[in-house]
Amino acid sequence: MDITVSPELEQTSGDLLILPVFQDRTWGPGASQVVGELGDWLDPYLDGLDFTGKAGQTASVPGTGGFGRILFIGLGEEVDADALRKMAGIAGRSAMRDAAVVTTLSAIDIDGAVDAVVYGFLLGQYRFAKYLSDQRLSQTTTLTLVGEDTTGQLEHAEIVAAAVAMARDLINEPAGDKKPEVLAGIASDMATELGIDITVYDRDQIEQERFGGLLAVSLGATNPPRMVVMSYRPGGATKTLALIGKGIVFDSGGLSIKPASGMETMKTDMSGAAVVFGTMRAVATLGLDVNVIGIAPLAENMTGGAAQRPGDIYRARNGKTVEVLNTDAEGRLVLADGLALAAESEPDLMVDIATLTGACKVALGGKIGGLFGSDDEAAGMVLAAATRSGESMWRLPLEQDYRSKLDSPIADLKNIGDRYGGAITAALFLREFTSDLPWVHLDIAGPARADADDGYITKGGTGFAVATLVALAEEMAGS
Repeated sequence: MDITVSPELEQTSGDLLILPVFQDRTWGPGASQVVGELGDWLDPYLDGLDFTGKAGQTASVPGTGGFGRILFIGLGEEVDADALRKMAGIAGRSAMRDAAVVTTLSAIDIDGAVDAVVYGFLLGQYRFAKYLSDQRLSQTTTLTLVGEDTTGQLEHAEIVAAAVAMARDLINEPAGDKKPEVLAGIASDMATELGIDITVYDRDQIEQERFGGLLAVSLGATNPPRMVVMSYRPGGATKTLALIGKGIVFDSGGLSIKPASGMETMKTDMSGAAVVFGTMRAVATLGLDVNVIGIAPLAENMTGGAAQRPGDIYRARNGKTVEVLNTDAEGRLVLADGLALAAESEPDLMVDIATLTGACKVALGGKIGGLFGSDDEAAGMVLAAATRSGESMWRLPLEQDYRSKLDSPIADLKNIGDRYGGAITAALFLREFTSDLPWVHLDIAGPARADADDGYITKGGTGFAVATLVALAEEMAGS
């Protein structure tokens, strides 16, 4: 899509003009002059549609001047950058069949308007149509923003949106077509393209490097595991951010097998790894002045004859032994190896990202990610980045009193607690592998996948947390 900026509405034309409207049908930038050209029929027509400018409402009418169609989109009483992203996503979906689109949404007087509109519009038009005979992809080829882009917001939004779209593509891909070695190959191709250093460990090397959790989880799978380690190190960078993403390509639950309905969406259990891939692409493309290590342990959790059994014990990379009582609590096992490896580099901050627990989704629902932090400063940095990016996260307690739930009589710890507080005990398990370095755990079991379109979120894999982690990297680059 070719995206440009025009200072004046009169200098533009196209198939569709998108105009903002505030509550009580208060016309936004550019709308008044167009309404005057449309004539007296418009108000009664909008009355009949009950269009008042409520947030998310849309009304399509025949065009005037150089436009074939006009779309009014409601913004409600007030609008901030997050709301503008969502409305731009709705606008993007509504414009899928229009080749040339013009909008004055970017002329709304808030900080970051251009970034919000481009990001929301592009992701609102996202579709995973690779396997459809009738792909029904967007026909939009040009988007013209009325206003000014004085700070390079347009390019920034395009890069971050492309990174989110990459993550969505990987998440939505069927598990059979993204085996661990396939995902490792995608990472290698990206690293070569962007000048990122990369090491991919195969099964034998995984055993040699003592990635015991990753090896244990993969024992029942025909397709062997991979450990992907990417390193972006620009000259002169002084801060290091380590990202560790859960990459369970498909999760049957292992011998603690899931019910059939519980497996239907388990191709999305590698969302954390997809987020790491997308974030690395954006960071390198933006050329941020911060070192970023991206680690993705990739495996299938299957039920083969060699699969680990409840009650088995393995030794993790940092030497700790783990009694596995539930093979469906496998994500923490592969993340433990990734965290232990990252800690050896002593980064300034480690962040792991995982579709880890149903308990977190029960607590926070499908739209909010759970956040645990080793300290207030680390947690605060990630929460601030999430707020800037418009991604909803909520800090949950890392309650030390619950650590005893992980005690095992025959190993250093077990991989599950009791029935209650599952998201917390999972986070406490991961902390055992951080070497007490600054660390944040993101449990994205809810927002990693959407059941329906919502703003710039489209049904399926969402790429949730890419924008937050890019914003975090930007903050560390500037500090």
